[in-house]
Amino acid sequence: MTKNRQVLLASRPDGAPSAGNFEFVDSDIPTPGEGQMLLRTIYLSLDPYMRGRMNAGKSYAEPVPVGGVMEGGTVSVVEQSNNGKFQEGDILVGRCGWQDYVVSDGTSLGKVDPGAAPISTALGVLGMPGLTAYSGLLRLGKPKEAETLVVAAASGAVGANVGQIAKIKGCRAVGVAGGPDKCKFVVNELGFDACVDHRADNFEAQLAAACPDGIDIYFENVAGRVLEAVIPLFNFWARMPVCGLIAQYNMQDLPQGTNMLPALMRAVLTYRLHIEGFIVRDFADMHADFQRDMGQWVRDGKVKYKEHRVAGLENAPETLMGLLKGENFGKVVIEVSDDPTA
Repeated sequence: MTKNRQVLLASRPDGAPSAGNFEFVDSDIPTPGEGQMLLRTIYLSLDPYMRGRMNAGKSYAEPVPVGGVMEGGTVSVVEQSNNGKFQEGDILVGRCGWQDYVVSDGTSLGKVDPGAAPISTALGVLGMPGLTAYSGLLRLGKPKEAETLVVAAASGAVGANVGQIAKIKGCRAVGVAGGPDKCKFVVNELGFDACVDHRADNFEAQLAAACPDGIDIYFENVAGRVLEAVIPLFNFWARMPVCGLIAQYNMQDLPQGTNMLPALMRAVLTYRLHIEGFIVRDFADMHADFQRDMGQWVRDGKVKYKEHRVAGLENAPETLMGLLKGENFGKVVIEVSDDPTA
């Protein structure tokens, strides 16, 4: 490859992102200076949070500037190194964005052991989504044996891990997913006790039937109709870690229909709910425990994972747009270039 392909944010979306919000450019492959190295992107992670980074306004992180390279987690290989801490051929995980190559001084990069697991898992079950599930559930959800957990987007990168960890902790795990195939996978492959299709006409009744003893933990990834169905099923002292609100990310106006805020606030008071939003970096102190526990659970087959792979950086915008519509099945990974460990 003689050029560095980059995907830039061309404009801020008005509602759902479109192809026009992205721009492809070719630039020269950068040359590393003293203390730097040249990284070639192998895998790019696509995640729902990216939609928020396309917006301007106050948030937990700075937005991608218009004209800037799209933000994203990556697994890369060192092509050239002038940095004594890294050698050519090292596999690194970091946030190098939507591009083929980047120059780095090694800040905020971590080494990936190709012998431990496929290197793409550093973007999924053994990476940020896995840590998000682990930390959010254990620190905020506080699962106890025999409790009932419900998690939406249960076949996705975070939800799949939440339910499996809950099972390890002795809970009844109920998933919510979009479509019968995803629900079958959640139960038959991931080992959840039940999974309910949120597209079903009688979704609310099915969820209630799947939670005969109520809900002790609701791990929020979606909001919308799923949250509305959960509210009347909360038990006393239930916990609700808020990880994502994917149903609202493209929203421009308040949703039509009944205002559920009064019902939620009444439940907060009556049932003494604990609701807390979090960002994965809030729990950086849990990273070592996560690596130990999740690595062992994956090796033991207690935690399984599914990747939704798409070949080609040129397909990243369309794939992100599909992800925000729930079209993915598993952790979304873009195959940017050849994997030297495969």
